[in-house]
Amino acid sequence: MGAVSSRAARLAATAMAAVLAGTMVSGHTPGAAAAPTAQTPLTVTAKQQSWVFRDGDGREVTLRGFNVSGSTKLYENALLPFRGVADAARSAQAMRDLTGANVIRFLISWEGVQPSPSTIDYAYLDKAVEQIRAFTSRGIRVLVDYHQDLYSSYLFDQGSWYTGDGAPEWVIKAGNYPKESCGICFLWGQNMQTNEAVRRAAYDFWRDRRISTAAGEIGVQQAFLHQATAAMRHIKQRLPQEEFASIIGFDPFNEPYDGGLSGQSGLEWEKTYLMPFYQRFRAAMDAAGWASKPAFVEPLVFWNTGFFEEGGLATVGALGTRYVFNSHFYDGARMTIDPSPASDGVYDPAMNEIRERARTLATAPFVSEFGNKLSGNGSDRTPWMVRAMYQAMDSGVPGKNWWQDAAAGGDVLSSTQWHWDIYSGRHRELMNRNPDKVQTEGDAWNDEDFSVVSADASGVVSTRLDQAVLDRLYPSAVAGDLLAFAYEDLARSGYGGAGRQQAWMTVPSSMPNVAALVKDRRFGVVVWREPAAAPSAPTELHLPASFTAATTVVVGDVATRVGLPASGPAAIATETGSPTAHRLLLAPSGATPGTVHATLVVSAATAPTPAQLAAAAAELAAWKSHRFPT
Repeated sequence: MGAVSSRAARLAATAMAAVLAGTMVSGHTPGAAAAPTAQTPLTVTAKQQSWVFRDGDGREVTLRGFNVSGSTKLYENALLPFRGVADAARSAQAMRDLTGANVIRFLISWEGVQPSPSTIDYAYLDKAVEQIRAFTSRGIRVLVDYHQDLYSSYLFDQGSWYTGDGAPEWVIKAGNYPKESCGICFLWGQNMQTNEAVRRAAYDFWRDRRISTAAGEIGVQQAFLHQATAAMRHIKQRLPQEEFASIIGFDPFNEPYDGGLSGQSGLEWEKTYLMPFYQRFRAAMDAAGWASKPAFVEPLVFWNTGFFEEGGLATVGALGTRYVFNSHFYDGARMTIDPSPASDGVYDPAMNEIRERARTLATAPFVSEFGNKLSGNGSDRTPWMVRAMYQAMDSGVPGKNWWQDAAAGGDVLSSTQWHWDIYSGRHRELMNRNPDKVQTEGDAWNDEDFSVVSADASGVVSTRLDQAVLDRLYPSAVAGDLLAFAYEDLARSGYGGAGRQQAWMTVPSSMPNVAALVKDRRFGVVVWREPAAAPSAPTELHLPASFTAATTVVVGDVATRVGLPASGPAAIATETGSPTAHRLLLAPSGATPGTVHATLVVSAATAPTPAQLAAAAAELAAWKSHRFPT
């Protein structure tokens, strides 16, 4: 409350008509701010029976990164992910160095943008832009997200067990909602189904209830769209053109829920209320200069949770490429009643459902949230839960069957994990503005603890989850059509190097030399088809830190060798914006259009002999010809 009121006091009120119309980083020494990195815009394009992201060179792009962050829900952070640009830069550098991430989902708040009905807080937006630029300058793309949970913190009493975020105080006051109560709730999300105050507020939003404000009467959804238009226009104006190219789109509304179906099914509610809202937001994007960027639209939040499943945008018709099907995935069963550990292929059905739904909607899929808690009951299973989620996003076929059925794995899913918070465990948030309920642990929001990183007092960022899970081999840009990909990360089942280490990918007995080469080693396989026109840029894969230039082994038709030089058909280069993270560049020479390539990449501490390499290459070539005939 104090942060909002002091901010409002600094601002000159504007008329409603105006609303309408470096520091130490991950052990690195301090340095100058990174120079802006030019990137080509992404587009959503058709690929056989699916849709994918492509860059300006026509390469199929996989986006992997994190949400920044739950701190946007906190008043101690002034409703922004970071407390200043230095912290944003520290976080961006650590993310690039430690994980090779190439995308973030950057949260902003309606309350932060519009603290009063007649005010757009351009100072808030300028701070957001400065923090965004800390990432774009390091080659990291950005999905901007209007975040809300349980609609608003102002629906909750000071003594409540729960809180929310999103809508500003003036909207809630105008709504005159009943006293909130979740009843017997074990998870904060149950408020969406049992808390009458939360449900009525959401109900009003979707039906654009007219409310009386100090600036006059307006529909609540209309007010949201007006401020969103102003915010998007300002963000575009404040970002240099080359950095605006790094913005991949906008997520209009986090985790939409109905607030009352009025006798309709979830699918009917999506068609009647949610999709029309998305179309209005799409028009707002166009008006604000975002016409070339897609809206990343989410289905009804419960569509794939394992409980109370409804919705999924299955009846709204084809979305097309001006939208992206934007899903979340959390394992509702293992978060509550299922005590079993995750294992090889356990999340393939869930991720394949996302792939298939995107295909029916005629657009690309994106998983903008997934993960699990890092402390408390059940957190001992988190490392392999997250490992299994990444595995299923890489390929929809279990590792034990991958070599036999790689072509059926589907497209690699782009995603942002929840979440990345350098303040983890060091917060000081007054829950619901109550000075007697100071939250310091975990995420400082509804008892959650999901951050995969933390920072010490000197600002050095370290991972809390096994870096083998987070720093992954992935095909960041493929010159042509990606046909199959899989990665064996050998991540341990516990924390801090503890727990079991077990391979999930099983090489068939028909490939004994490949099996010997990859035994007890991290490895990945990428298969792709040459485009019709000669590519203007190479295929790129992010290399985890364990894949060093001297010891990485490449096997395939592009090159077969031990060690990666700085040039040639298989070469190593640093990741844009990082002095320590690396990528593998694969550039076939003189390949005809339609040629299928297969490359095996192995982190090998002991180099194989030339004979072993040649034998493995022959097996891989035979496998490729059999599984991916041209």
